[in-house]
Amino acid sequence: MDVVASSRRLRALITNDDGIDSPGLWTLAAGAQAAGLDVVVAAPHVDASGVGASVMAVRENGQVRLHRRQDDRLPGVPAFAVEGHPAFIVHSAGRGWLDPRPDIVLSGVNLGANTGHSVLHSGTVGAVLTAGLHGWRGLAVSLDTGVRVPERPHWETVLDVLPPVIDMLLAAEDGTVLSLNVPDRPTAELAPLREARLAPFGTVQVRVDEIDDGGRHVLEATLQEPDIDRFDPDTDIALLAEAHPTLTRLRSVSELPGVLDAAPAAR
Repeated sequence: MDVVASSRRLRALITNDDGIDSPGLWTLAAGAQAAGLDVVVAAPHVDASGVGASVMAVRENGQVRLHRRQDDRLPGVPAFAVEGHPAFIVHSAGRGWLDPRPDIVLSGVNLGANTGHSVLHSGTVGAVLTAGLHGWRGLAVSLDTGVRVPERPHWETVLDVLPPVIDMLLAAEDGTVLSLNVPDRPTAELAPLREARLAPFGTVQVRVDEIDDGGRHVLEATLQEPDIDRFDPDTDIALLAEAHPTLTRLRSVSELPGVLDAAPAAR
């Protein structure tokens, strides 16, 4: 494990895929600061949900625009709106942009759970998987609001659940990537934190139909809630339905050896 100089605090990069103006982003930054971390905020300038680990950015003559921001809730915290996707922001932080570079990356708080194997598509999760590739610890944080986002999400519940999870992350080996999902309920209604397996697919299901829209053929997506009874009780979706915050350790891209061992013998 790398030893951080005792003369400085651990630095946390706070990002998300809902964009720089999301209340969840600033909730997570406040939680990180309360945990004693040195915080810098950098998030997409617009909503970038569903981009996975894309490193796309808006480039003009090879340059990507930054917009400095300030939030009255966290005076003095440097913040940037970046015209790029979350993984691009994390990757840039490790390739010379931020000095000092972050020690950990916290991504969220996402509006909506990131569950099942569908986390592959999440920009929130893509950011921390990218952090893991850089050898940093990463934590994706999501609030299980369901398909219809409530008027007043329980951001304060996330702040109550977060401290021991950050402690676990900091005690873990370099490159550890965790995903935390928190039920959108008052803290008093939560069941204990549980480690969860990924469900076969995500909390929100998407149905795509081809329709005729006034002579144009288009694809139309509709969101559907899953049938909870279809999921094993130790999966993230089932545990969230039972009011458990869930924690899952994710593995980034790696090779699986033995492909030629299973190949037919050459003739």
